[in-house]
Amino acid sequence: MTHTPEEILKKYWGYDSFRPLQRDIIDYVLAGHDALGLLPTGGGKSVIFQVTGLMLGGITIVVTPLVSLMKDQVDNLRQRGIRAVSLHSGLSRRETTLAWERLVNGKANFLYVSPERLRNQRFITELRHLPISLITVDEAHCISQWGYDFRPDYLHIAKLRKVFPDVKILALTATATPEVAQDICRQLQFDTHKVFSMSFQRSNISYIVRQTPSKITELQHIISRTQGATIVYVRSRKRTKEIAEFLSMAGIPATFYHAGLDFTIKEQRQNAWRNDEVRVMVATNAFGMGIDKPDVRVVIHYDLPPSLEEYYQEAGRAGRDGQPSFAVLLTDQPDKGVARRRITEAFPERPIIAKIYEMVCNFIQVALYEGYDTIHEFDIVRFCEVFGFQERQVKAALRILGQAGYLDFIEESQNSSRVMILCDRRELYDISLPSPLSERVLTMLLRMYPGLFSDYINISEARLATECQASEHDIYEALLALSRMKVLSYVPRKRIPYIYVRTSREEPRHISIPNSIYEDRRQVMKHRVESMLKYAFETKECRVAGMLRYFGETDAHPCGSCDICRSRRQPHHSSPHIDTKDITNHVMTLLQSTPDGADIPTLQKYFGMQYDHAMSVIRFLLHENIITLCDDKYHIRR
Repeated sequence: MTHTPEEILKKYWGYDSFRPLQRDIIDYVLAGHDALGLLPTGGGKSVIFQVTGLMLGGITIVVTPLVSLMKDQVDNLRQRGIRAVSLHSGLSRRETTLAWERLVNGKANFLYVSPERLRNQRFITELRHLPISLITVDEAHCISQWGYDFRPDYLHIAKLRKVFPDVKILALTATATPEVAQDICRQLQFDTHKVFSMSFQRSNISYIVRQTPSKITELQHIISRTQGATIVYVRSRKRTKEIAEFLSMAGIPATFYHAGLDFTIKEQRQNAWRNDEVRVMVATNAFGMGIDKPDVRVVIHYDLPPSLEEYYQEAGRAGRDGQPSFAVLLTDQPDKGVARRRITEAFPERPIIAKIYEMVCNFIQVALYEGYDTIHEFDIVRFCEVFGFQERQVKAALRILGQAGYLDFIEESQNSSRVMILCDRRELYDISLPSPLSERVLTMLLRMYPGLFSDYINISEARLATECQASEHDIYEALLALSRMKVLSYVPRKRIPYIYVRTSREEPRHISIPNSIYEDRRQVMKHRVESMLKYAFETKECRVAGMLRYFGETDAHPCGSCDICRSRRQPHHSSPHIDTKDITNHVMTLLQSTPDGADIPTLQKYFGMQYDHAMSVIRFLLHENIITLCDDKYHIRR
């Protein structure tokens, strides 16, 4: 029997010691206090509440906003021999019943729940009968209206405090300003506002900003001059594919990832990248949460992130193993206008929000004064086609309607297919199956997926089709036939998002959007955008020092490794005989001698250590229309 946190850590995770602050937070909570932990990405937040929960015994409730992250953590715990279940809107009724049976019968140590579950009073009442020993709030910044990803459902966590007044709350997040941290403690009604904060500085990461007239060329240049696993973040699903194909054609193994891909494809690409079969993953921000790959050497942001919180979290996926790594942000002048336009796009005018509310209710067939606490599938692409709205505008309006308490748009609904055997193993021998294919499918399921008799297991119809030498459609029909016979329970994957209607449908004129949801949050977003622009475009201070000051570290010092710190040392390492005028002459001489134009590799070879200075001159010459860029090559304008 284990008695210390170190013994539990060793038994289930194989580590001999904790990382900084982990043991301090565990001891504080075990001593009977609430706590907020601010640890950077890769700081080991999950281990803190998992070890604490195992020490306390009973059941630990974990509130987390992302279903994908929830599923990853439940799967990881089960692989370590720790019993965990989850409850969220994407589960079938049978899966939900099975989870409750395990909780009631003492067969689960951790209960992961999505925040919208806390709105349900029946759910809260059923929790009263369980031995809850700890409440964990993951991604705790979501509870603060000043947090960058405010989720109104997080405010319902206070209900758990009333039901379990003696149970302590452990809140964890990777990004929070001092104001947000204090708001978290206040919203969760902490006994003491105790904040355990690790410095946000990651000394092994070099933060670089590259201003360039050709992002795609600069991207190829960076990747070709670095080594190791790389993530390229973009803000467009279409662009993920385009950039991945460009890199592949350039001889760089790359693939792409976004939320709209089929689950099986996402899983295959994620595994290929994790196993170093492809080097570069070009992705939207749907990729990264729960991806624990320690040896990512480079994270490149092709598009400007909306806030420093999101940039820091995504860039922090580089170098989790402590080895030297790079976080690179590519910028150009249009980025400023694009970033500021996002503010307007994120806050449609109030009459437009009310109109979208009315049209959504019509689309999902919810009558006036009806629909309370109901869920409806919602094809947003079809909705936009029917009513002539832009998808971005609709999503923004739905976000505001969700924060105002009317309805939620839940996009993260795609699950893999799942199967559980309902018969006793001995009964299978006596069952007369409807077809030879059904028999092959059942045999292959038992061979490929252990644990089917005790739980729902994720399956792949594509893999079954390959093994059974049949089409995916035939596999789907065979599984449905077995499900109808009660041999197994089959939950096919679904990709359609849904709308959760919180209140009965109102007339549009009665839709009220409080100032705290609209004007106040618009100002907060404006502050975040301007802070991101300051980081990206100002060159007066160290990138890291400016970012740390944003997160409340007032005593931050220059990091010595960002592009600004390096440029201040540059004169000591470059030739004193070459100034800007000399470089300009060299650029013009080179372009005059290359009628077909000079590309980036040519410039790198020609200028060597002076390449960065040469690119500054080239950007100036482009701006002055002295030279031009065509087909990724620089030419003297004729």
